[in-house]
Amino acid sequence: MATRSLWRTRGKLAVAAAALLTGGATATVATSEDPATALKLCTAVPVRLYRNTVTAASIAFDYEYSLWGLSEGSVEKAKVKHEVHLRSARKLQELCFKNGGIYIKLGQHLGQLEYLVPEEYVQTMRESMLNKCPVSSYDQVCEVFKKELGETPDKIFEEFDPVPIASASLAQVHVARTLDGQKVAVKVQHTHMTDTATADRATVEVLVNTLHGVFPSFDYRWLIDEIRESLPKELDFLVEAKNSEKCLENFRKLSPHIAEYVYAPKVHWNLSTSKLLTMEFMDGAHVNDVKTIQKLGIQPNEVATLVSSSRLVLLV
Repeated sequence: MATRSLWRTRGKLAVAAAALLTGGATATVATSEDPATALKLCTAVPVRLYRNTVTAASIAFDYEYSLWGLSEGSVEKAKVKHEVHLRSARKLQELCFKNGGIYIKLGQHLGQLEYLVPEEYVQTMRESMLNKCPVSSYDQVCEVFKKELGETPDKIFEEFDPVPIASASLAQVHVARTLDGQKVAVKVQHTHMTDTATADRATVEVLVNTLHGVFPSFDYRWLIDEIRESLPKELDFLVEAKNSEKCLENFRKLSPHIAEYVYAPKVHWNLSTSKLLTMEFMDGAHVNDVKTIQKLGIQPNEVATLVSSSRLVLLV
């Protein structure tokens, strides 16, 4: 019986692999009309698909094999399930780092879903995904500038630091000074996001749907809906710029007593596009950095009260 079950599992995994590779190939061909971008997709996406297939098969087989025959509710099954969760979370973490792009965003998202996914996944993603993000080279930054504004940063700004002060899954931030002397923060989208985001989203959809079809208990289709809805907005920095101004306007209208304590950096619209966002540079402190807050002459309890009041306004 055990052998038969394992062979059945291997058969399922073979079907999943075939579906993944076929679906991914279709996504690769269909996501770009630009020859240069299509070439990048044809070389990068199959590699990602291969990694997806191997990782998914490894995780699925681990669950099927390790938990087979163990009594539901037993101490032994709980212990083994914890170990499988941990191994699988690390495999998924490695996949996200290797693939980059929206996969890192996906890993960060999983790290915030303690109410939906096993704790082992949440902790593994939280410990790594928030602090280890890709950094685009200055040449890649220049490439984005040329496509979006027609010139390199040194022609557009009086000063532009080629070394980013921060990097996240979708973009990185550089400090610059405009031609009229204003200090600004420039958010630049990673070039690989522009090239492969659509194809990556398609491969994630194929991966999740295929695994659910083969293993019904693996049902993360809700994740597809979230990615489909949120990713296009996150990749369009003009949405972020408009929302920052809308946020201030809402506070002024709905909660004027709080509005005077809330500020959003000014947007430089002439230097912003869907993939570049230039805003007024402002120094600040993390909301949980008590020492820095106190050095600024602000009482932590005042910050806590303001944050609580602001959150209530946003929830309403």
